[in-house]
Amino acid sequence: AEAVSISTMGETCMTGEIVKEISLKDISKKLEEFAQARNWEKYHSPRNLLLAMVGEVGELSEIFQWKGEVEKGLPNWEDSDKEHLGEELSDVLLYLIRLSDICGIDLADAALKKMVKNAVKYPVNRL
Repeated sequence: AEAVSISTMGETCMTGEIVKEISLKDISKKLEEFAQARNWEKYHSPRNLLLAMVGEVGELSEIFQWKGEVEKGLPNWEDSDKEHLGEELSDVLLYLIRLSDICGIDLADAALKKMVKNAVKYPVNRL
């Protein structure tokens, strides 16, 4: 297996170790390097990335299909099922980050601006 180095917050660790903090920009940079090293940039058009992400959302949906409502924290799930869920959530996140990068959107900034808009649109009810 290929060892993959992930550098965050000035520390380097090997894949499989827990990374406590990493920014969206750090992930974006790693995704760009990953694509460049494999000469995949030619395939990373907005359309292709969006369709790939939608496919991953489908895989994520399959995990919950037929389960009905599940409790927060997934207390009745096997560790292997939680790991699979984490992998599919990660796939969606990675495609979203790559898509936003290719489209020239600062995803963290856009998310914060959207949260401000939502706070104005849906104010806290004070009695």
